[in-house]
Amino acid sequence: MSKNDILLDIKNLKIEGFSDEKWHPIVKGVDLTLRRGQIMGLIGESGAGKSTLGLAAMGYTQPGCRITGGEIMFDGVDLAKLSEDKKREYWGNRITYVAQSAAASFNPAHRLIDQTTASTIRFGIKPESEAKADAVTLYDALNLPNPSTIGNRYPHQVSGGQLQRVMTAMAMSPRPDLIVFDEPTTALDVTTQVEVLTAMRKVVEEFNTAAIYITHDLAVVAQMADFIKVLRHGNEVEEAPTRNMLSAPKEDYTKSLWSVRALEKEPTQEQTPILEIKNIDAAYSKVKVLNDVNISVPRGSTVAVVGESGSGKSTTARVITGLLPPMTGSIEFDGATLPNKLEDRTKEQKRRIQMIYQMADTAMNPRQTVREIIGRPLEFYLGLSGAAREKRVVELLKMIELDERFIDRLPSELSGGQKQRICIARALAAEPDFIICDEVTSALDQIVQEGILKLLMRLQKELNLTYLFITHDISTVKAISDQVVVMNLGQVVEQGKKDDVFSPPHPEYTELLLSSVPEMDPDWLTNLNKVRQAS
Repeated sequence: MSKNDILLDIKNLKIEGFSDEKWHPIVKGVDLTLRRGQIMGLIGESGAGKSTLGLAAMGYTQPGCRITGGEIMFDGVDLAKLSEDKKREYWGNRITYVAQSAAASFNPAHRLIDQTTASTIRFGIKPESEAKADAVTLYDALNLPNPSTIGNRYPHQVSGGQLQRVMTAMAMSPRPDLIVFDEPTTALDVTTQVEVLTAMRKVVEEFNTAAIYITHDLAVVAQMADFIKVLRHGNEVEEAPTRNMLSAPKEDYTKSLWSVRALEKEPTQEQTPILEIKNIDAAYSKVKVLNDVNISVPRGSTVAVVGESGSGKSTTARVITGLLPPMTGSIEFDGATLPNKLEDRTKEQKRRIQMIYQMADTAMNPRQTVREIIGRPLEFYLGLSGAAREKRVVELLKMIELDERFIDRLPSELSGGQKQRICIARALAAEPDFIICDEVTSALDQIVQEGILKLLMRLQKELNLTYLFITHDISTVKAISDQVVVMNLGQVVEQGKKDDVFSPPHPEYTELLLSSVPEMDPDWLTNLNKVRQAS
C-alpha cells in the first residue's frame, strides 16, 4: 500500500447511546477519510463525539452505544459489519490505541516490556526474543531513559510521561497501519508533553503509520496533525489542512474555539497573608520530596503553583491539608500555627481549608447523588439537616450555575464540567476561607475550562475566597493568578507577582517551562527542538 492510498474511509456514520431509558444520537452522519502516513486531528468540546468517532474507526463502540448507520471501510473491509471475533483480529494488530490515562491502562502486576510486546507475540508477528529486542529499539526511538533496561520495571516505577511513551511503544510494537491517540498528553506537564509529542511524531513518521489524534488542546493538535476535523454535538463543523484551519477557520464555532481562554483576572488588592508556609521539609518514607519550601498567600488572592511532574506541587498541598506531616517547618493559617497532622486539627481548622481535586470522577462516590455529595459537608461542618440542608444544597447548585434538576443525579449522569462544578459546590458547602485547586481544569476541554475558571473567579470576588491553584498549564496561570510560585525538584525556584515572574530575564528552569508551552504554530515544535539541539 503506497503512502497516498486511502486506509480508512468512514461514510455517513451514525452512533447512538442509551440513557434515560432511550437511545440518543451521539454521532450524526460523519464522514472521515484518512490516507496512510497522515495524521488527522479531531477537536471539539466535551460531548462533541471525538472519542466515540475515534473508537469507531477501530470498529469499536463503548458499552451502551451502537452503530445505527454508515460504513467504516478499513483497507477495503467494513469493520461495522464484522463480528467481534473478526474485529479482534485487527485490534492490537493492524489498529492500536493510546489512551489518555496510561496509569489506568497498564497492569500493575506485569513488567513494562511484557505488556509492550504482548499483542505482537500473541498475533505471531514476531517471536518473543525479536519482539523484546524491537521494544528496546522503540524505547530508544521514544527517548526513554535506559532503553535496554526500563522495560524490566513495573508501571509504578516510571513517571507519567515515561509511561505514556511506553504505551506508544506498545501501540507501535505490532507495526499497525493505524493508531488512535485519545488525549494522550492531557495530564502531562508542559516539559514532559514536549518530549512525548516529539517522540510520538517521530515514531509515526518513521514507520509511515496513519493516526487519529483526539484532543481539546488546539496548540497540541497544531504540532501533530496534517489536517483537522472540528466536531460539535456529533456533527462535523468543518475540516481543512492544519495551516488553513489555524490561519483562516471558516465557521463561527471554530473561530470561537480559537478565541477561548482570552481570560484575564482583575488584579486583587494586596492584603495580609492568610497562609504562610515556612521552611517546610517533607519526605515520603525516607525520600525527601520538599526542601526548605517558603510560600506566602495573601488573603483574597490566587497564587498559582507551577512546575513539572515531581516538582512538589501536590506534595505541598498535602502538607497544607495535614495529609503529609512535614519533617521540619510550620504552616501558619490566619495568624495561628496549624497542627502538622490532620487528625490533630479541630473541625473548624479543617472546615476553613478545603480542596478541589483534579479528577472529579474519582473524587466523588459514584453511588451518591448530588444531594448527598453536597449535603454531607453541610451536615458535618455546619450541622444542617432536613429542610435547611435541602435549601442550602439548592442554593449551592445555583451558585455554581446548575439548577435543582441535578439534585438527584449520580456522577455518571453528569458531564466532565458538571462533575467539576459539583466538586466546587462540595468545597463551598463548608464555607471555607481557603481552597486548594489541584489541577482542576487539566482534564477538561478548553470551552469547559473557561467556564470553570470564570466561575472560580466570580466566586472568589463574591465570597473573598483565597485560592492556591496547582497547575501545569501556563495559559491558565496567566489567566487567573495574582502571584506565581515556580517549583522544581521540591524547591521554590522563583515566586512573585505574575507580571514579574513572566517578565524576562528568567531563572533557567522558569525559562524551560515557559519555552515548553505549545503555540498555535505548526512549526513551533520543530523549531523548538532545533533550538534545543543546537544549544
